[in-house]
Amino acid sequence: MKILVCISHVPDTTSKINFTENDTKFDTNGVQFVINPYDEFSLTRAMWFKEKQGAKVTVVNVGDASTEPTLRKALAIGADDAIRVNAVPTDGMMVAKELAAVVKEGGYDLVLAGKESADYNGQMVPGMLASMVDFNFVNGCVGVEVEGSNVTLEREIDGGEEKVSSSLPMVVAGQKGIVEEKDLRIPNMRGIMMARKKPLAVVEPTGAAAASLTKTFEKPAEKGAVKLVDSVDELIDLLHNEAKAI
Repeated sequence: MKILVCISHVPDTTSKINFTENDTKFDTNGVQFVINPYDEFSLTRAMWFKEKQGAKVTVVNVGDASTEPTLRKALAIGADDAIRVNAVPTDGMMVAKELAAVVKEGGYDLVLAGKESADYNGQMVPGMLASMVDFNFVNGCVGVEVEGSNVTLEREIDGGEEKVSSSLPMVVAGQKGIVEEKDLRIPNMRGIMMARKKPLAVVEPTGAAAASLTKTFEKPAEKGAVKLVDSVDELIDLLHNEAKAI
């Protein structure tokens, strides 16, 4: 089984976010980038298939050379090889089209990705990718098993979980639950050294166009002051006379 894991290169959630050029571009100075957490869950599941079923695992990213340390970390975790599509991602549609070209060229059986990236939270790329390559698709996956060409999955739905049966080839968008946080792997020294020798192919983009345009970025408004109250009567008085909420 050939598995492709889509990897997003995202800012660490503890990073302080700023913008430049009249708030039209993200300021990367001093920002630590990591593997998108949702993608890391799916990558860890791919490692299980590699170890238990002998699957070959390739990781792919759409990005410039600055994303290669993130791909090298994925190789250190255990992926066999990596592909970097040499283009700066502009929107979800453009990324999905570039990934679709990689999937069609590589003949993969299973494509694993996170349900969304931690920077834009769009939840669009895996579904669009599945449509473009005509693969079955399950989103919000918290469990996946493969036997031959048959796939059994669990996904989150409102009020519970749903079990789904499907078949390869398919795209699975995972989240926490497809593996647990305790199962995530920290690259050891041997893995880091081996990752330096694993192939990382750089392919030129197809020239896919974006479907949207970002004009400016804006930070959320600062939270207002908090007023603490000592009694229910005081709270009711404030809601009635100051906030005019009741």
